[in-house]
Amino acid sequence: MAKQHTDGMRHWYAIHTYSGYENAVARNLKQRIDSLGMQDKIFDVVVPTEKKIRVKGGKRVTEEERVYPGYVLVDMIVTDESWYVVRNTPRVTGFVGSGTQPVPLSQEELDSLMNRMHAETPKHKVDLAIDDIVMIVDGPFKELEGKVGEVDEEHGKVKVLVSMFGRETPVELDFLQVKKV
Repeated sequence: MAKQHTDGMRHWYAIHTYSGYENAVARNLKQRIDSLGMQDKIFDVVVPTEKKIRVKGGKRVTEEERVYPGYVLVDMIVTDESWYVVRNTPRVTGFVGSGTQPVPLSQEELDSLMNRMHAETPKHKVDLAIDDIVMIVDGPFKELEGKVGEVDEEHGKVKVLVSMFGRETPVELDFLQVKKV
């Protein structure tokens, strides 16, 4: 195995996993840390998630969504032993970096990610894009079809261009009031 060139300092690293197995990888890695006595080299394992608001059955539901599908973050000091423990965890395909050299996350990347993970107000998961054709299902314009002109994910609003009196008129709606055609 190639000798790991690290500064012997504690850093956060991203590891690539099979998509959909992030939580299983985190669980396995935590078990391996305990069983192999690596607590002095590998300190934390995190699957980065953020809260999103989705609509299910006409109701708003807050869900956890992975920020980076296929990635898990590890707070560790890279040594040959700790690298080996992480690298040989089932469903880990490798560290993010150049070749076999893991590259730590920058402080800016880490701060940005932690802010997203700990945001108080969840973002709306609006499954609409500009130019999508939608049917208005609620409110005074119910039953009318229109074209999405603007999407405001932060507030869960959409501007729909509705054809009235021979011209397109923008109507601002809550994303719960429309559905894709």
